[in-house]
Amino acid sequence: MDTWLRAALDHIPAYIDHQMRISEQPGCAVAIAQHGKLVLEHAVGYADLATGAPLTPRHRFRVASHSKSFTTAGVLKLREQRRLTLDDPVGTHVKGLHRDVAAITLGQLLAHAGGVVRDGADAGQWSHRRPFVDEAELRADLADGTTIATNTRFKYSNHGYGLVGLAIEAITGEAYTDWIAREIVEASGLRETTPDGPIAAGTPFAHGHSAKHPLGRRVVIPAAHTTNAVAAATGFVSTAGDLARFFASLQPGAKKSVLSAASRREMNRRQWKDEHSSLARWYGLGTICGTLVDWDWCGHSGGFPGTITRTVSVPAQGLTVSVLTNAADGLSHGWLEGVLHLLRTHATRGAPSRKEAAWTGRWWSLWGALDLVPVNGRVLVANPGLLNPMQDASEIEVDGKRSGVSHGRIVLAGGYMSHGEPARLVFDGRGKPSQFWSGGSCFLPEAKVAKELLQRYGA
Repeated sequence: MDTWLRAALDHIPAYIDHQMRISEQPGCAVAIAQHGKLVLEHAVGYADLATGAPLTPRHRFRVASHSKSFTTAGVLKLREQRRLTLDDPVGTHVKGLHRDVAAITLGQLLAHAGGVVRDGADAGQWSHRRPFVDEAELRADLADGTTIATNTRFKYSNHGYGLVGLAIEAITGEAYTDWIAREIVEASGLRETTPDGPIAAGTPFAHGHSAKHPLGRRVVIPAAHTTNAVAAATGFVSTAGDLARFFASLQPGAKKSVLSAASRREMNRRQWKDEHSSLARWYGLGTICGTLVDWDWCGHSGGFPGTITRTVSVPAQGLTVSVLTNAADGLSHGWLEGVLHLLRTHATRGAPSRKEAAWTGRWWSLWGALDLVPVNGRVLVANPGLLNPMQDASEIEVDGKRSGVSHGRIVLAGGYMSHGEPARLVFDGRGKPSQFWSGGSCFLPEAKVAKELLQRYGA
């Protein structure tokens, strides 16, 4: 493992734990893989608030639209076997469709360019007001044709992927869930992933939860049911670890994969930009792609009643990150990007030398917490309360240790901060850091600040 990565992995769980604490989310599971090998699994919080069951890395989550990446991998595997082409009209394989729907190609459906309805006339399944559609209901929702002209823009559609699932069944002669489980899930070496619910009794399962409001408290959302005809779009159940390994295997340079390198390149190629979003993102074939600072990433996200999840790969670094949350207002998107910012900072700045290594830990004051993040030649002052903890981070240059105090200087800080002023880390008689000074401000361990607040302001 790279030394910079080891340093980053020391800090990431503390960032997630603090975010969980201040946001009062039920649970979060994180996994990171480098070159397909898991280097971190971390879980915090609860799998079920009602029972108080603690969340572990082995708990399965409903990962919803991550399913589209598995489905696309299945289609590309069938293409490698010359059993279909991406230019095949879906009507070639699925009979009885409206002529405009039948003319949509499999590739257009995978890229969400078919122009078909997103979730049908009644999307109450996303609020647990009705079951997910069966095949007859799916066909009925598509009976009137497309909602916009095909191949004119990116228009997300779960029903479109439901059609792809029907095409896979027609081509293979098997149920979608059976075929995809054997040919993609098992072939990828995944042991904690199933294509749809319900899962086997006794399997650890992270229940969903509502947002805190309007009730003023969270309620548990059972989410183990089947997704019927749209399993290809949203059925999958998995762990952060399995998702990190699977999406790592979809990187073009992966050493082991169920797909050829050519198929993986096609899957990760940016097809359609979401022009009507403030986020600069593209859709590929079963993948969402974008750039964070100068790191190009590709992966997918998912939203199921009571869970929000996201996984991305950064091929240039051989990294894959998965962040799963079990609440309707889960912060997996922001937290995943916070993890990427931490990884990128360590990758670009390098591992700390012995001189900076002691400048670490979380430090508190009346104003909240900050983290010292040592890197090569500098100590960065991060804010774990921000989604991007490295945003506007000050930088300290360490001079040396004298008489139980390590001295430094703030060599880069915002205009409203203490740029150019001294910094110091004070050690106690046992050689442990006890105070951090930034300019004239003193930061202490959490317990000392808590005691100080109680003494000063009362219970």
